[in-house]
Amino acid sequence: MTLWIGTANHGFATYAMEELRRLFNEIKLNQLAPNEIFRMEVPQDREETLALLRQKEPIFLRHIQPVDRSLPIMGNADDLEALSELVRNSRLRCEHKRTAVHLRRADNSPFQYTAADTKLVLDAVLSEAGGEPSLQSPELILSIYAGAEELHVGWGTPEEQLSDWPGGAVRFQREDGQISRAKFKLLEAERAFKLDFATFKEALDIGAAPGGWTQLLLERGLYVTSVDPADLHPSLRQYPRLTYWKKNASEVKFQPEAFDLLVCDMSWSPMQMSKLVLEQIGALADGAAAIITVKLMHKKPLQTIRDVIAKLQTSFELKRAKQLFHNRDEITLYLVKK
Repeated sequence: MTLWIGTANHGFATYAMEELRRLFNEIKLNQLAPNEIFRMEVPQDREETLALLRQKEPIFLRHIQPVDRSLPIMGNADDLEALSELVRNSRLRCEHKRTAVHLRRADNSPFQYTAADTKLVLDAVLSEAGGEPSLQSPELILSIYAGAEELHVGWGTPEEQLSDWPGGAVRFQREDGQISRAKFKLLEAERAFKLDFATFKEALDIGAAPGGWTQLLLERGLYVTSVDPADLHPSLRQYPRLTYWKKNASEVKFQPEAFDLLVCDMSWSPMQMSKLVLEQIGALADGAAAIITVKLMHKKPLQTIRDVIAKLQTSFELKRAKQLFHNRDEITLYLVKK
């Protein structure tokens, strides 16, 4: 039996828990933060649990941490001393490894210390124990969830925890001249799906306006063809590699196999979006990648997702389906043309 803490985007924890119930028999779940953070107990050991999650990763599970120890919260300096002692006793685990300290606190937690203060203390202890405190690209993460009564502590790699950010809350800094926050969704997809958009050459952006995704692909050096009946942001006119069709995607036909990347973030019904994407399948080269968001407009999102994936799989191979941190009422699909 193992204990874990799971996190989903706010409002979607019930869907993550439903997926987990289908994956693990006899799982026990209870919410720690309303419809966002929950505790799970499974009969499988750690390796079996992680293997099942890799085999069929839940769409709505954004982050997971093991609970190796639970410490009572005293509400004073004893809490930091208890965490420090735990790190000292983990020398063999963290020695010579780049190690990050992640702390999240429940709103009602009596734990008195901020994430920055906790990290400052535990980074010093890690250094004494032979570890290498790290913010970027850690090999190991010490995750701490400060609940209402206990500190839930666990070690894991970024791959095991599904993210190298605390709680999977990926943060990007807004840039001068950034057209929209939608750009963050594509940046996160690139990171989450281990892509490098700079390796592609010709991209088709369906439903592009106002142009956040087009902007990122142009910055990566791609030639981009953007299609939308609405206007693109005027700043995009500076890019000679941009071709813009001010039309509905169904009204435009392209040369066969012209594109090696398709992206689509349109706010249409999921099935209509799927229809428009499939109408352009001939314009995609064999093996072309597609990054598509699916808007969850209906009361049964799991069924909507199944229907959309089934439709797209007539022409694409699904690589991953995930609700990313920057998704709101939607998920992101990564597909490859068959």
